[in-house]
Amino acid sequence: MSVLFSPLKLREVTFRNRVFVSPMCQYSSRDGLPTDWHLVHLGSRAVGGAGLVMVEATAVSPEGRISPDDSGMWSDGHAQAFRRITSFIREQGCVPGVQLAHAGRKASTSPPWRGEGAVPPELGGWQPVSPGPIPFADGYPRPRGMTPADLAAVRGQFAAAAGRAAEAGFEVVEIHMAHGYLLHEFLSPLANPRTDGYGGALENRMRFPLEVVRAVRGAWPDRFPLFVRISATDWAEGGWDLAGSLELARRLKEIGVDLVDCSSGGLVPKAPVPVGPGYQTPFAAAVRREVGIATGAVGMITEPAQAEQIVATGQADVVLLAREMLRDPYWPLRAARALGAEGPWPVQYLRGNPR
Repeated sequence: MSVLFSPLKLREVTFRNRVFVSPMCQYSSRDGLPTDWHLVHLGSRAVGGAGLVMVEATAVSPEGRISPDDSGMWSDGHAQAFRRITSFIREQGCVPGVQLAHAGRKASTSPPWRGEGAVPPELGGWQPVSPGPIPFADGYPRPRGMTPADLAAVRGQFAAAAGRAAEAGFEVVEIHMAHGYLLHEFLSPLANPRTDGYGGALENRMRFPLEVVRAVRGAWPDRFPLFVRISATDWAEGGWDLAGSLELARRLKEIGVDLVDCSSGGLVPKAPVPVGPGYQTPFAAAVRREVGIATGAVGMITEPAQAEQIVATGQADVVLLAREMLRDPYWPLRAARALGAEGPWPVQYLRGNPR
């Protein structure tokens, strides 16, 4: 039997298989609201047989967006707008999830196809916030260092967004603590110059991210699992590393996090990342082995046998596919056939099932 296509239960949610669609920014929202693009994009991957479809990084406040075109969850209207999408995903036998995020110093920037760098105020841009006034790179906006009032506000925004996610029909929330965005910025010495209780020693740098997780866990229904995506390393000297990630994962487990989604990088530009097939899987394996928490492997996972080997050998509990799902929304159906498993074919598509 295929382990990849065996069910997984976390809390009271059962995933039909262990192929998850990674959150991927579409830069196609209007005022943070999902559009028909999101219904088709996310819905087609649910039809395609995934166990979980995760909505892109969804900002907890307007200022927390990466770009003015990002998804959001800062009002009841946003929650209502997502209900059509979550209902459709569930109708396909798939679990709907959403990644809650704050972009920190990488906010107010342009979508990739419009080039990188700051969005000026006349085009809808704003001044980002961060642990301190250190820009991500040349051409990016200079952030404002966060005050205690800012910290309290963002904690509340994450908790409120989690409550709205439940109202919207999501059954998984993932907190974005990776890729150089706000919570990752607090963790890394390369982006956190603070000298108060939120900077310096590892315990202090973890404090605000852990406060956010506690706030979200308190607002998110106990029956639903909570994920956290981390960058296991900055791939940069003096930055966040695997040792820190292991300690963070231990603390996340204590708070009530159910799965750690192990990515890497994104904090500094031009980091020497050794990209290759499964290059981040060892991070998921280390966290799972050392901490005893469920993990997700992500990054350059493209082939069915590769994905099967990752979960069958216990390196991770699930795989999260991103670019491969952009190329082929029906990858899970193709992978199931390749592995001799029964794919979750929609009844409307049974005539195309090459059994």
